[in-house]
Amino acid sequence: MKIALAQIQLVPGDLGVNLRKHIAFIERAAAAQAAMIIFPELSLTGYEPSLAKDLAFTQEDARLKVFQQLSDIYQLVIGVGAPTQQETGVCISLLLFQPWSERQVYSKKYLHPDEEPYFVSGDNFPYLIVKNRRIAFAICYELSVLEHAQAATAGGAEMYLASVAKSASGVENAHQRLAMIARENEIPVMMVNNVGPADDFIGAGRSANWNNKGEIVAQLAQEEDLLFVMI
Repeated sequence: MKIALAQIQLVPGDLGVNLRKHIAFIERAAAAQAAMIIFPELSLTGYEPSLAKDLAFTQEDARLKVFQQLSDIYQLVIGVGAPTQQETGVCISLLLFQPWSERQVYSKKYLHPDEEPYFVSGDNFPYLIVKNRRIAFAICYELSVLEHAQAATAGGAEMYLASVAKSASGVENAHQRLAMIARENEIPVMMVNNVGPADDFIGAGRSANWNNKGEIVAQLAQEEDLLFVMI
């Protein structure tokens, strides 16, 4: 199975520009016959916590229909990052579109303290089945929470994929942590990061994947690009 990690630069708060960029990367992934493409944390809006309440998406938001259409056309699983409006407040979510299937929403359960003024803890699920493989997701800070990876692997996940928005120092820490998750659980691990300005930091890229021994297999630098992972 081929998975595409979309390392992109977003325009803070500009849904139109960001949406067009998502579509372009989805079409590239489809042309390369990927089975799934995943974008960074809050990719549709950019990682901008102070803007999230005004930019949040509802479950049936018409602006999201294009992703279901593309998923159906290309037979491609698409995961995009967005703030979502829930009954209890705004969540940081990964919206998952599958061909001819109901949309699934993975929402960040473990928030960084800096995010708590803007977001609420959400519900997530142990894994998504793609091409008969069980993939567990994490959103940024969750990869640092020991219980999160433990729950994913205990639930039967066969690989671990983190959608993040991290600075250079954050990437260094994430790489070490993800290598350990891969090694200790003997599963392949992936991370997709943003690049460019975000909130009060600069996204540092370096999206990567690790094998089940915790060895890094491939990574991007700090430019926009797709990283294709064969699992």
